[in-house]
This record gives sequence, C-alpha cells and structure tokens, in this order.
Amino acid sequence: MCRVMRVSARGYRAWRARPASQRTRCDMKVLAHIREHDSLSLGSYGRPRMTPKVLGSLKETGLAVGERRVGRLMRINGIRPVRTRKHKVTTNSNHSLGTAPNLLAGDFVADMPNRKWAGDISYVWTSEGWLYLAVILDLHSRRVVGQFGGGGQSATG
Repeated sequence: MCRVMRVSARGYRAWRARPASQRTRCDMKVLAHIREHDSLSLGSYGRPRMTPKVLGSLKETGLAVGERRVGRLMRINGIRPVRTRKHKVTTNSNHSLGTAPNLLAGDFVADMPNRKWAGDISYVWTSEGWLYLAVILDLHSRRVVGQFGGGGQSATG
C-alpha cells in the first residue's frame, strides 16, 4: 500500500501514531453538541436553527464556531432535518349546500342496539395515493357496524 501511495512505511506509521489535531478534537466536541441538540429537536433542526443552539451550549467551553462549520459537520455525519409536509385542508365549509340536522344533540348514550349510530371519515396517504376510511359505530355496543374504504369497496360486519 505504501508503494502505491508513494509514501515510506516509516512515514505511514508515524502518521498513524500521531495524535488527533486540535481542530479535529474541537470538531468532535462540536459534533457531540450537534448530536445532542439534534435528538432534543427530534431531528427537525437544520443548519440555520442548529447553529444558535450549539453556540449557546459552547459558550461555556470557550469554543467559537460558525454556521458553515456546523453545516459541514452535519453534512459529513449525515445529520439532516426531517422534512414534513404542510397540512392540506380537505374540508370546504363555505358552501350553499344543505347540511344534515344534528339529531343526537350531544346525547351519545343508546338504550337499545341499532337505535343510534355515529360515523366518521378519515383520509390516509398511502403509496397508492389518498385513500379514505369511513366507519359507522353502534352507540349502544360501541362496535363497528359498517366500514367503507379506498376505491368504493365496502364490508359490513
């Protein structure tokens, strides 16, 4: 290997035995603070938000680092923020269509089965795209009496 790299064996062994430089030791300290703040932020901080947090915790030790150094250490060590999508509103309440009357008026207790039902619909993102799941509950037994989902298929039970 030394012949291929064109270095002497003695020079290679000296390089391997050499202690880490001051900058490398400083980078290790900064990286420890970056990892700590990354776990505290649940992986949501990128370089601009991470830098003030790291600087605040490093002031006690007397280390001064910049945003580029924090970004470089994050990039080299694979620390990236988790990107989330913004909430997309799917309900349009501003329409002139009629609405169903509220027959339960907050009374969710049923004396007999199949007298009062309640339902809800939810949209779920999948690898196939947006799918929906609608569930109907019997308020007496609290059991699912109907469920509908996806592409219009239904199953009752």
